[in-house]
Amino acid sequence: MAKDSLLLRCRLLCFLFLGCLLLGACSFFEATPQVRGNKVDPDALKELVPGTSTKADVTSLLGSPTATGTFDDNTWLYISEITRPRVGQVLGVLDQNVVVVSFNGQGVLQGVQRVGQDDSIPVSVVARTTPSPGTEATFLQQLFGNIGRFNAIGQSQTQTGPAGGAPAPAY
Repeated sequence: MAKDSLLLRCRLLCFLFLGCLLLGACSFFEATPQVRGNKVDPDALKELVPGTSTKADVTSLLGSPTATGTFDDNTWLYISEITRPRVGQVLGVLDQNVVVVSFNGQGVLQGVQRVGQDDSIPVSVVARTTPSPGTEATFLQQLFGNIGRFNAIGQSQTQTGPAGGAPAPAY
């Protein structure tokens, strides 16, 4: 009977250990979301009035833009993204927003447009490589390439000509 209770306790302990191990693999504590870029406050965005607000007003309410238009300094972009780190993978994007603020030539606000992740267009990355000049040695060739190029310890190398790259002077 003592053997049965000992065996039962061992089984219970094994199941308890296995249960703790499985629960430990689950993540109770997820990584905190990280805000990247310049997140625009919706209340501050409501204070902007097209036709009357200026670049100075926008800067004081929203801060400096994340980027400006490549060919147009009158287009400001406020880009923000909320991400969460994932183990062994790239960052998971939880939310992505872009606020496009456009001005006329005099610096007066013309319009505000919000662009979300749903409006994005997927881009395929081209997997091409640029060849670089040099030898095309494999890893093993590079690893074993220096064997035999060095002298043993304690032996000196004899030179048959002058040292250096300049020719010997003729007298």
